[in-house]
Parts: sequence; C-alpha cells; structure tokens
Amino acid sequence: MFVYNVKVNGSKVYKIFFSCMIIFLIIVVGIIMFRIFTGANSSQENYSCIPPNKVSKLTTKNYTSVLKTVHENIDDYIGTKINFTGYIYRVLDLKDNQFILSRDMIISSDRQYVIVGFLCEYDKAKDFEDNTWVEITGEITKGNYHGDMPIIKVTEIKNTDKPNDEFVYPPDESYIPTSGVL
Repeated sequence: MFVYNVKVNGSKVYKIFFSCMIIFLIIVVGIIMFRIFTGANSSQENYSCIPPNKVSKLTTKNYTSVLKTVHENIDDYIGTKINFTGYIYRVLDLKDNQFILSRDMIISSDRQYVIVGFLCEYDKAKDFEDNTWVEITGEITKGNYHGDMPIIKVTEIKNTDKPNDEFVYPPDESYIPTSGVL
C-alpha cells in the first residue's frame, strides 16, 4: 500500500490564483469597454426625435429634446418640416427678417429659467412684436449664426394665446446649467 504525501507549495498556488484573477479582471474590463463603446454608438445612431419628411408637432414635453437633437445633428434634419408655438424674442445682432421663436426652460427648483429656441427667418418678421406668442410651421435649413445653426424658414405663422404650459424642461438628466446665477 502506497501513501502519497502531497506537498503543496504555497508560493505556486498563490501565483496561479493571482494570475487567474488578473486574466479574469482583464476579460471583464474588456467586455464592459466593448459594451460602452458599441452601446454609445448604436444609441446615438438610432435616436431621432422627429421623423424626416413630414410636419412634426413640437410639444412642451419634446421641445428641448428636439431642439438639442437638431442642433447636434443639423445635416440629418435639413428639409424637415416642424410646427411649434413660442414667443418672439430678438437679440441685437439678428437681421431684420430674423427672430428666435423661444420658450423659457426651467433650470432649477426655484423657477430660474433660460430662454431657448430656434432661430427663424420670415420676410415679414417685423410685423410681429417681441414677446408675441405665435404658432409657426417651417422647414429646417442650415445657416450661420456664430457657427453652423439650424434655421427655420417660416412658411406659415399665426398669432396665438400664451399656452397654459408655457415652460419647458431640460432634455434629460445630463443637463448642466451654465448660467452664472446658479
């Protein structure tokens, strides 16, 4: 009868265990990185707030999401027709046929807001006073105002009443206010 005496070398067992753990961690980190990069690319490509080639109605709920998406992907939305309500807002360096169709976006719980909106062009823009609420239908084009910017070529405009839900909210949880008052 033979009795085997197995002697375990603690140094070798530790080295093998440590090596396996390092390999396992490298595989896990590789899988996570792969999912992050492929998930970010696919979500960005498939995300669309408004379908091309038909008139899309912007609402209080989707206003800032559409605004953000169109500004980030101007070329994808050229020719898209949209309809939305806002108030006329002008800044000093706009042309006579330009105005911003604006909404107030709440940025904090104490009702601080910033003005957001689309730059619009309309031949009879001077017929509308600042702070007048209007509903427009227009087509998205690419223009230049301190860099590339979507510009709405207004095809139809009419006066309207101030809506009950005049405020809009940030497009998602990642919004960070850049206002100096916060």
